[in-house]
Amino acid sequence: MRIAGVTIPEEKRLEIGLTAIYGVGRPRALSALEALKIDAGKHPKELTAKEETALREALERFTVEGELRRSISGNIRRLKDIKSYRGSRHAKRLPARGQRSKTNSRTVRGNVRKTMTSGRRKLEKT
Repeated sequence: MRIAGVTIPEEKRLEIGLTAIYGVGRPRALSALEALKIDAGKHPKELTAKEETALREALERFTVEGELRRSISGNIRRLKDIKSYRGSRHAKRLPARGQRSKTNSRTVRGNVRKTMTSGRRKLEKT
């Protein structure tokens, strides 16, 4: 089953499988399934063609996948263009919402801690 260009995993329950679509989380998946009276525990392969098309139409009413990614990147580009504080934080790849950056935000800054292994051999003199 494909929705918005994404293949929904067949072996997972619908409420989990629908989260493979960018912009669809558990709450949105559950509300869409509830509105269509489809059991959230069903697997995608168990759906009828009618249920499948109704679910596809219900989810494509929302802004999902490429359109959502474009709008988010457009918003970030706008912040950078007007040279706002948040835009400058995005440009420097630092946290934009006031988090501390002295000790946290390691993964964003690329400063991932590497621990020394105890089994490391010392160089032998020859």
